[in-house]
Order: sequence, then structure tokens, then C-alpha cells
Amino acid sequence: MATGLSTAIDVCFNPQNSDTKKHSLFLKPSTLRQSRTRKLNISCNSVKQPKTLEEEPITKTPSLSEQLKPLSATTLRQEQTQVLSKPKSVWVNPTRPKRSVLSLQRQKRSAYSYNPQIKDLRAFAQKLNSSNFTEKSEFLAVLDEIPHPPNRDNALLVLNSLRQWQQTHMFFDWVKSKNLFPMETIFYNVAMKSLRFGRQFQLIEEMALEMVKDGVELDNITYSTIITCAKRCNLYDKAIEWFERMYKTGLMPDEVTYSAILDVYSKSGKVEEVLSLYERAVATGWKPDAIAFSVLGKMFGEAGDYDGIRYVLQEMKSMDVKPNVVVYNTLLEAMGRAGKPGLARSLFNEMLEAGLTPNEKTLTALVKVYGKARWAKDALQLWEEMKEKKWPMDFILYNTLLNMCADIGLEEEAERLFDDMKESGKCRPDSFSYTAMLNIYGSGGKAEKAMELFEEMLGAGVQVNVMGCTCLVQCLGKAKRIDDLVHVFDLSIRRGVKPDDRLCGCLLSVMALCESGEDGEKVMACLERANKKLVTFVKLIVDEKTEFESVKEEFKIVINETQVEARRPFCNCLIDICRGKKKQERAHELLYLGTLFGLYPGLHNKTVREWSLDVRSLSVGAAETALEEWMRTLANIVRRQEDLPELFLAQTGTGTHRFSQGLANSFASHLQQLAAPFKQSDRAGIFVATKEDLVSWLESKFPPLVTSQA
Repeated sequence: MATGLSTAIDVCFNPQNSDTKKHSLFLKPSTLRQSRTRKLNISCNSVKQPKTLEEEPITKTPSLSEQLKPLSATTLRQEQTQVLSKPKSVWVNPTRPKRSVLSLQRQKRSAYSYNPQIKDLRAFAQKLNSSNFTEKSEFLAVLDEIPHPPNRDNALLVLNSLRQWQQTHMFFDWVKSKNLFPMETIFYNVAMKSLRFGRQFQLIEEMALEMVKDGVELDNITYSTIITCAKRCNLYDKAIEWFERMYKTGLMPDEVTYSAILDVYSKSGKVEEVLSLYERAVATGWKPDAIAFSVLGKMFGEAGDYDGIRYVLQEMKSMDVKPNVVVYNTLLEAMGRAGKPGLARSLFNEMLEAGLTPNEKTLTALVKVYGKARWAKDALQLWEEMKEKKWPMDFILYNTLLNMCADIGLEEEAERLFDDMKESGKCRPDSFSYTAMLNIYGSGGKAEKAMELFEEMLGAGVQVNVMGCTCLVQCLGKAKRIDDLVHVFDLSIRRGVKPDDRLCGCLLSVMALCESGEDGEKVMACLERANKKLVTFVKLIVDEKTEFESVKEEFKIVINETQVEARRPFCNCLIDICRGKKKQERAHELLYLGTLFGLYPGLHNKTVREWSLDVRSLSVGAAETALEEWMRTLANIVRRQEDLPELFLAQTGTGTHRFSQGLANSFASHLQQLAAPFKQSDRAGIFVATKEDLVSWLESKFPPLVTSQA
């Protein structure tokens, strides 16, 4: 019986004969770099006489790949299917970060080599920077003194050292005219960046077109410089044009270019293009920075799109981008436009918790949000916190706080803030600060304080502006201090104030308040210095001989020459003047013309259940005229026995200002004079009458009115 044999044999394994792809899935990369020849110790037990390798053909001995073939067929098949579902062109080292998908095509930097001529060339560039050349010939004459020949490296060094864009452009042209070496892309890039600081887009575009003509490659930096310069020059169409041209060449924008072009699309009002570009850029591997998110937040904020603002916050959180102060400022302004003061406060608290210190713009944005929402308590608490933590404050922030106090009517708080401003060494009150205080005193009817502040303003050498003059004129007009009004107006004109439509409207409103003809003539003399055509029209409408067609033509001319936001106030004041001079029918004609030319949209609203008269944008006289005209119309409807709703409403609104009395009191008094059946509703500023009461009142109280309209 043969005895068992146990021995070890050496097998020479050549990896070239095996399937390397399969082995790469098993072996580590380090093992693949080992010796190609290995010795495998194989233990075998046999009852037969062992044979040497020479005696047994190689084909009969299964190779290692053949031995692993069943394993690969059963185990590796599923692994391979998963790999094919997400193919990778290269092996990725898991210990290193993933390679960016962005493939920036830029000119390669040349290997650094010490240039002993650097010192002389920098001194020469410093000489050019410190010299003031009035003529191009002077600059070119100095270039001939260059200490070393302008080869490629020397010329590039000097070009990069020049500060003024004019000198950079002339030196670039000078080097190009020498034709000592081919002008590469890097020369154009350096020159374009200097021109960008000077906002010389036309020269940059000419250089870019020259590169295309001469066959010089435009790389990523070139396109980025062109696009950002066009953005700085507000040439948004050009920026978009070069961005699209860049995409056609196959170049991928960098982070700066993406942020710039997003801002361009945003300022152009192309919201869909912004979102499309953003999603496309993120899909290509671009990670937006804080600036890009600031652009998105500003875009959604200007549109008042709260959902868009939330989208920006969610994107920043998902991409782990921490907002900086600039982003918070933009988002706070966006919250203000969207009318979300509570969320703005939460965002501000989040900023403080993140360890960031708010700057002047941050606090100004938050104060504007509080002021718009009339959150006086929160705004004043913020001011106290500013002083306690010594946060930075500038003119804009102080004036914003003062304007907020003026809008809400916080007189005492405004005085404390104004005194604090005068005591500060950096932010002394300017014309806008005094204007805000004049507005506060004017709204509160404090004519004496307003005049004292005006004298203080002149003594401090602060320039009077048209808004301050308007506030003071309005205040003095309400106080019936016409002589002081004339003095302030005359002094303001002599100090360079140019009357605008708002000031003219203020003088018109004062004319309507004048009880004596002498005071009215004084105010009209001031108005004539500001707008002669308006005075001519006032004289026209108070003349009983003037026909309606003449009034209509002149009214159209006056309104067309007036700014849009001042047209309705003009018409209101003109109606008040007519009612003050007992020209009731002329007042009704002016209301008709105002409605005809679209100055009172939404004056009448009708539903199946109710009809309403909305006089919230009208003056007292215009509101009374509108009410009387409405009653005439309803009387005619009753006479014709047409269908009427069950409810009638008159809306005057409520003044949100602390000193504002609104229309409600005057309108209620006029209703009492007419004995109209309108009653005050549970909601302030709304008067209600039923169909039955109103029809009965129209038939009993105004039969002549019904007859006159027959």
C-alpha cells in the first residue's frame, strides 16, 4: 500500500496571464504594486507518486484565474451589476476629497525662476505709477528708459505692477507694437483686470475681440473678467451675451463668474433664468458661496417672495454654507419687503447666536423692518441694545430711527435720539436728521418747536432740503402762521431749494385752509414762484364764467406735467379749494375729471350683496364730494327702480399715525349734517347703511336732487 505524501511545491504565477480586472476588485492597490512573480505554497496529499511540473502539461493544471472563475460567476456578478449602474471612469481614493466636477480651463503658470532684474523693473514701474502724465507721448518717452529689454517675463512684471488703467493700456499697446514675442492670454488677462477697475468695458471688449481675431485663447479668467466688468458697468445684456458665448466654447464658469451672472440675471428681472442657471450649476458640481446665496436672497426679497427666501435658507442649510454678515443683511432686507418682521427678528437673533456682530447695514435693515410694521417697542429696544453693546451706528442708521419715529409719531423718543446724535462725535445731525424732526413736529402741530429747530438748523450751517421745507410749510399752514410760512419759503428758495410737486401740493393744501383772502393771496404768491401754470389753473377753476370744456383741457395739461405720485394729491387739493370758495359744482366736475383720468381707481366697488365707497385716498373735501356724488347716483337708480344690494358701505380707513385723525371724524360729521342713515360699524373707519334705510332717506330728504337728475 502506498504511503501518503505531503510536500510543498513552488508555482510560478504570472499576473499577465490572469484577468487583472477581476483581481483589482479583490486586491488592494498596494498589493498590485508588488513583484509580478510570486511563490505559492500548495499543500497536497496523494496516495500516488507525485509528478513534477515537467511531467504534467501546463494545460492540465488549472490556473489561479480558472480556480477563481466559479467564484467570480456567483459572487462578482451582482457586484458588477451595481458598479455598472453608477460607472466611474477613474478609481477614487476614499481618503481624499472628491474631485470637483468643474474643469476650469486656465493658462498654466510658468515655472518660477529667479530673475535678478526684478528689483530694477519694480523700481521702474514705481516711477511710472508716481508720475502724472498729461500726454501719451510723455508716457511713451519714459518707456524707452526701461532698464532691461522688454522680453516676456520683464514685460509681464511691469504690466502687472502698474496701477492706473490708462498706463496699463498704453504699456500693453507699446509691448504689442514691439512684436518681440507672441502675446499670450496672460497678458490680456492682466490688462483686462486693470481696465475692469476703471470700468472700461468697451476697451475690454475690444481686446477680447482682438484675441478672437488673432487666435489667442480666451480662458476662464478672460471670460470672468469680461462678465464681471460688464456687471459693474450695468451692461447686463453684454454680460449675458459673453456668458452665453463662454458656454458655447465649452468652458465651465468658476465661482466668481457664476455669482456675477446670477446677479446680472437677478437685476434684469429674469427670475426663471436665475433658478435654471443655479440648478444647472449645482448639478455640474458647483458649490454656491455666501455671495451667490446673497444674490438669490436679494432677488426674492425685491419680489417680496417669502417662499423664495425660505428656499434660500434651506439650500444654505443643506449645503452647509454658513451665512456671513452680508448674507444676513440681504435676507433681513428681503424679510422687510416680504412683510415678515417676526421672521426678521428671529433671523437677527440667529445671527447673534452664530457669533456674528451686526454692522450698520444690519441694524438699519432691521429698523426699517420694524418701522414698516410699526413695531415701535421692538425698534426702541433695539436702539437701547445698540447703545449697551456699543454696536456701530452711522448717519443712515440714526436717520432711519428718526424716520421711524416720525412715521409712528414718537416725539419724545425722537428728541432723545436726536440729542444723542448731537452728543456723538461721529454722527452729527445732517439735513435728513433735521427733516425727520421737522416732520415729527409738523405732524404733531408743534409749530413753535418746528421754527426753533429751523433756526437751529440754519445756525449750524446745515443745508435746507425741499422735504424739510415742505414739512415746515405744512406745519405753519395748519397753524395759520402764514407770515412765517412766507418767510420760510422765501429763505429756502434763496438757499437753493428747488420746489417740487410735493411742495406745490403742500402750498395748494394750505390755500384750501386759508379763511381770509389776504392769506390766500400770500400763499398763491409763493405758489406762483414754484409753478406758474398751477396758479393759472387755480384762477381758472374759481372763475364762474369758465366752461367745463376749458377746465377739462387745462386740467389734462396740468396733470400730464405733474409727477404720477403727485397727481391725485393735486386733484384733492383743487377740490378742497373749490369747496372752500363755495364752488360745489366745480368740485364735482374736478372729481369727475379725476375719475376720468384714472386718479381714483377703486373708488366704487360692487358685489351682489353690497356696494361700497372707498375714500381712503381722498382729502376731506374730496371725500365729502365723492359721498354727495354717490348719493346722486343712487337717487337716480332709485328713480329708475333698478335693483339695489341689501347693504351699503363707506370706508374712510383709520390713521395709523399717532397724530393722525384720519377722515373718520370729518366724514362722520358730514354724514350727520346730511342726516344720512349711515352708522359706524364695529370696525373703525367703516360706515354701514341698509337698503331700506337708504332708499327711504333718498326719497324723503333729496327729492329736488332726484328731480334735477331726471
